[in-house]
Amino acid sequence: MKTVSIEIRPGEPQEASAIADVHRVSWLQAYGGLIPHRPLVQMVNRRDETWWRKATRGPATLLVVDVAGTIAGYATLGLSRAKALPQEGEIYEIYLRPEYQGIGLGRILFGEAKSLLRSLGCRGLVVWCLEDSEHAYQFFQGAGGTDIAEGMEDFGDRHLKKVGFAWN
Repeated sequence: MKTVSIEIRPGEPQEASAIADVHRVSWLQAYGGLIPHRPLVQMVNRRDETWWRKATRGPATLLVVDVAGTIAGYATLGLSRAKALPQEGEIYEIYLRPEYQGIGLGRILFGEAKSLLRSLGCRGLVVWCLEDSEHAYQFFQGAGGTDIAEGMEDFGDRHLKKVGFAWN
């Protein structure tokens, strides 16, 4: 029997290319057919290797899921951007490569991100997702999040509702 190592840790600048690839494949899979093609491709292309190299240096914290030396996913987190909400922390993004979804890595990464925010003194956290992103909506609901807020996001000429889930 072979043992596979799984590690949640800060992303490193030299991993920018791998993180950019996770971003590309996970976003195209998650939002294809939901966000219009042109805005989606533009958003993905903006987050190239150079962008991710800078992201590893802050101001948001970038965690990666390393599975036996392969970057399988990432999460970004920091202080909440929704100043009207009482939650002080926010997980901005959490994504896994499609082939690593459904095996519990998302729950592990989410738990580590929550713990890190708590260790930094943040009381409560919020996560936003598109309402029509059924997989994400069910993930956050299943993780015990409470639907507390809503807003809108514009993607080209398409307006999509987003939902804020909170944990106190």
